[in-house]
Amino acid sequence: MIWTGLLVGLLFGFALQRGRFCMNSAFRDIILMKDYTVFKAVAAAILIEMFGFALMGMTGMITLNPKPLLLGANIIGSFVFGIGMVVAGGCASGITYRTGEGMVGAMSAVLGFSVILLSTGGGLLSPIAKGLQEGSKIMTPDGKSLTVANVLGLPLEITMLVLSIVIAAVWIYFAMRNPEESYDTGKASLSDKIFKRGWSWLLAGVVIGLIGIISFPLSAATGRNYPLGISSGWAAILKSIVSDTVTIKWDAMLIIGIVIGAAVAALIAKEFKLRAPAPGVLIQTFIGGMLMGFGASTSTGCNVGHILSGVPMLSIGSIVAGISIVLGAWVAVYFFFIRTGKA
Repeated sequence: MIWTGLLVGLLFGFALQRGRFCMNSAFRDIILMKDYTVFKAVAAAILIEMFGFALMGMTGMITLNPKPLLLGANIIGSFVFGIGMVVAGGCASGITYRTGEGMVGAMSAVLGFSVILLSTGGGLLSPIAKGLQEGSKIMTPDGKSLTVANVLGLPLEITMLVLSIVIAAVWIYFAMRNPEESYDTGKASLSDKIFKRGWSWLLAGVVIGLIGIISFPLSAATGRNYPLGISSGWAAILKSIVSDTVTIKWDAMLIIGIVIGAAVAALIAKEFKLRAPAPGVLIQTFIGGMLMGFGASTSTGCNVGHILSGVPMLSIGSIVAGISIVLGAWVAVYFFFIRTGKA
């Protein structure tokens, strides 16, 4: 069943590449250009996953598994992660699919990301991460992870279902009152729109949301009861390379699939090209990847694990982590772009 990770990864990588789906861009563009395009794709994916996870949970297809609240680790780790993704020029999913496009800067970020993931998960930096995690873990009296639902005394699946429907209805209402201008420059075949043209934010969000829904039961069938994630897969791949222990499981197969899927999408659209930036930029992306690795390992999740997979399950830990990622990114954007006049 771990091969289903490869299949999901192929779809995910293809969608990431065609939709230019990167949360660094989503949060950075809000500050720099007052542009919410990619952010809307992220929001659409979250809503679709919330609705789908709720239905599957109610029918017994999956057992919801929201991440616990590790207050200090979620705040500090995710804040560092947010800074790191601006320095690296991409979030965890962004540097992964851009590796498939042939971007050497993204490969450098992936290397720094993976090395520090291993070091923080069980190496030199492990005591720092574990200290933050164990010293700030907050659970319900019966030992369950805190969610918006159980804090309010409500059933989780029903809360997710109702909340996703209400938010979607409000969004559609305001969208109909303020329709967006169409930027379609001409006629194109369906195959061109899928394989050669960049996807709209709505298409990207819907497809990635559906992939997230599919990933949950397939991943759970292998013993990993969680939907999409990036960090653990890269750590497992590097560990398999540098040690005698082979740790290729569903999450690692997902990463392999993302890189291949993005490469296929880029090749079809004639966007694949090995591109190496200046040495100074490579050092910068490597450092950014290291910051992301420390942050993801400390917070027990990257932007995909928390924002794309944890927030739909209304995990308070993931919500806190997501807010911290955004704030970290905005602080980095201010110092790297706005304060220096490079905006």
